[in-house]
Amino acid sequence: MKPLESLRLSWRSIRGHKLRSALTTLGIVIGIAAVIAFVTLGASLQAGIVGDISPDDQRNVYGWAADPDTEGGPLAGAQPVVSGDDLETIEDFEAVDAAYGYAPIQSQAISNGDERVAQGDGVIATGPSYVREDSLREGRQFEQGEREAVLNPAAAGRFEDNVSVGDEIAITTLGGQSTTAEVVGITDSNEGLSPFEGFESSPRLYVPTDPYYLEQADAAGLDGGEGPIGPSEGADGVAANGSEETNEAAGSERTGETNAGTDGSDVRFLAVVVEAPSADSTDVDAAREAAVDYLESDDSDASEFLGDELAMTFQTSAELLQQLEDVLELLQSFIVGIAAISLLVGSIGIANIMLVSVTERTREIGIMKAVGAQNRDVLGLFLAEAVILGMVGAILGTALGLVAGYLGAWYVDLPLVYPYEYVALAVAVGLLVGILSGLYPAWRAARTDPIDALRYE
Repeated sequence: MKPLESLRLSWRSIRGHKLRSALTTLGIVIGIAAVIAFVTLGASLQAGIVGDISPDDQRNVYGWAADPDTEGGPLAGAQPVVSGDDLETIEDFEAVDAAYGYAPIQSQAISNGDERVAQGDGVIATGPSYVREDSLREGRQFEQGEREAVLNPAAAGRFEDNVSVGDEIAITTLGGQSTTAEVVGITDSNEGLSPFEGFESSPRLYVPTDPYYLEQADAAGLDGGEGPIGPSEGADGVAANGSEETNEAAGSERTGETNAGTDGSDVRFLAVVVEAPSADSTDVDAAREAAVDYLESDDSDASEFLGDELAMTFQTSAELLQQLEDVLELLQSFIVGIAAISLLVGSIGIANIMLVSVTERTREIGIMKAVGAQNRDVLGLFLAEAVILGMVGAILGTALGLVAGYLGAWYVDLPLVYPYEYVALAVAVGLLVGILSGLYPAWRAARTDPIDALRYE
């Protein structure tokens, strides 16, 4: 019997039992659709996050001090230990292009003229190059030592009249003090610029550490080794270095008058950013090693806090995002495992229906053999029917999975990335399931005795 004739007869048998065939392939459809949909969403999520890392960000190393046993993402358990003098020293290293602090400013509101909106977080004090030039929609980076700010579109659009470059806004800090800033730039995205912020969209204002963070630290009496607005203290009220005397001194300092001013050399930063000259891995590693070696040496101010309880951690965005990618890959493996169970159930369903088909068509098998059909012809006929069921399930499941992945990526606003290797794998799996589940029923049909088959009622 010719292969095309076997396919035609198999397809006629499938069409003769449409509902039964559809239910048989349902397990294959669900399993493959689940794999394709979740792998598509995982690939799209990774592309959406990794795509936020510009070439400039790839040369950045993000550092903070925390207990080595602390679990969590960036800044988990972070304590302010790196001083302004430390950053100046690190920036002078040949392997380092720039080094600056990062500190959230605790705020209450921002104002544009007479209009005032609440802004409890999202005011970030950092260095000028933290806001990369290629991330600006208009304007320029702020300058250190100037009362300037860069806003993202979400922050600029919170007012009835959108804030634009050249406008002056007022920032009210948590203590009720108000300070002004000239808007010198608007970013092109509402997403965070580094792992310290996270990459979700929210209103953000970027200001220079000098003067905004230095003034806030000075007003709170937190210069000279203390941290920004309390994060240097743990839940038990003990300072970052664990010394009760230091904590009492800080408390007495808070009860007195605030200092007249500070040059920032003694103010401690919760986190730091070190920029390598390029995104080359050799340059990035050299910048990281230079910063770590200095901060852990006795020459640094940070060394008085570092030890068994605190250690410096420096990681790139790619390394930090790798943790998320590992979670996503684990989730994908879990989904693939569930889908494998569904495919197993589907293959059992195909085998069961093929056995039923062999029983129903016993007399037909006898007639075929009586007119000269060979065992291989009968084997090929039933095996082709099982393969068709598996392939139809794979094609429908792939189509359903691609549509579900597209809708999911569209709903959460992610760049759509189709894992085409999984599409090819799905078709191969459908073919394999059809062959494996149809082998025994086809072999049983081929072994049927023609005389017994002709007598079968």
